[in-house]
Amino acid sequence: MTKKSGKPTGHIALEPAIADRLLDLLSTDNAFRRAFRKDPAAALLQIGHVPTQQDVAAELAYLRASLMVERLATKERIAKAREEIRRMLTHGLAMIPIQLNVESRASRRVRR
Repeated sequence: MTKKSGKPTGHIALEPAIADRLLDLLSTDNAFRRAFRKDPAAALLQIGHVPTQQDVAAELAYLRASLMVERLATKERIAKAREEIRRMLTHGLAMIPIQLNVESRASRRVRR
């Protein structure tokens, strides 16, 4: 079910097995990392994600927007933050921005 805006109702969470596979590939596979940067939703479908919303197109558009990154974090950073990212992916993308983007220099300066 979707709202009139085309946004999925409720939150979208990935199945734990899909989240694990996603994190495995993002932390090891350069070809998959390129595919994910290009189209996160298509990459999820490639690894077996099955849309759960009635409006599949709206769900895929939402996943693309939620998981799009300018620069993907390194394999090492993804591996190091695996449990935190997994928790975010499996508890719902609507509530928390997923930390797959590389931290910008400006945001690092603000923290210091």
